[in-house]
Order: sequence, then structure tokens, then C-alpha cells
Amino acid sequence: MKPLIKVFIAAGIAAALGTILYVGNTAQAQAPAVQYTSIKGQQTSQAALKGKVVLVNFWATSCTGCMAEMPKLIETHKKYASQGFETVAVAMSYDPPNYVAAYTEKAQLPFFVALDVDGSLARQFGDVKLTPTTLLIDKQGNIVQRYLGEPDFGQLHALIEEKLKEA
Repeated sequence: MKPLIKVFIAAGIAAALGTILYVGNTAQAQAPAVQYTSIKGQQTSQAALKGKVVLVNFWATSCTGCMAEMPKLIETHKKYASQGFETVAVAMSYDPPNYVAAYTEKAQLPFFVALDVDGSLARQFGDVKLTPTTLLIDKQGNIVQRYLGEPDFGQLHALIEEKLKEA
């Protein structure tokens, strides 16, 4: 079996079981210098978020794992937002913008929801193809953790707290 096929099979099994396929330290790779555009047309950039701990979550309204983890992302955002933490939820290019807007309003998402209309954000963050994929970025703009599947939120919170304490 080809390696890429094995990855997709493993990812499918992990998604079906609701487990994390991959949790890895990315050896302090610099986050890409991207621009985010929200569903309301607002703009921000990775550079503008420097100095904050940032969670970037690639998701889709058609992804059951994404929908299952979204309340925990909301809770995480609310818990740490006042301490210099930001969340950017990036809707995948295949997700219809009207579905994203409807879900964002229905779920009252309290964080920045970006549309990746052409797939360029997913490509720049390591060619993200599977959802949910979540990256944690430190105050210096380094990707310190990457999750494929729902993170262990206890571990994620501990890492966020550690990164918030850093200068």
C-alpha cells in the first residue's frame, strides 16, 4: 500500500474513533505570514497576532469531529482570551460560506472565523487536508504543537498556560 493511502486510512480510522492520529512538536517551525479574512470581511494577519498565543483550527461544517470539538474550542477561547490568547477558526475551501456563516451565528462563535476560499491558508500551514487540524502558535510566532483530530484538551490547556507565561 502506498504511504499516502496509509495516512488517509489511518486518519479515517482515527476520525471514526474520535481519537488523535498525530500529536507532534513541530520543532519550533515559524507560522506562515498569512492574511485571514473573516466571514464578515474583517482582516487580520499572523503578524498582527504576534505577541499572543494563537490557536489556528482548520474545520468544516460537514466534519463531525469538528462539530464535536467546537464547544470545547469555545470554552478554551473564553477561558484564556483575557490573558493574550486568540483563536482563529479557518473554514476549509470546500465548506460553503453560507453554511459557515449560519453555523457561526447559531453557535455564537466568540472568535475570529476565517474563510479559506482558495485553499491557500491550508497549503501554507503544511497542506492541511484533514479536519479537524489544530495548530498552537506561541507569542514569537512559532508553531509549537500540531494536532490531527480532536486534541486532548487537558494537555492543550496545560500547553496554552505554559506558553502564556513565556515572555
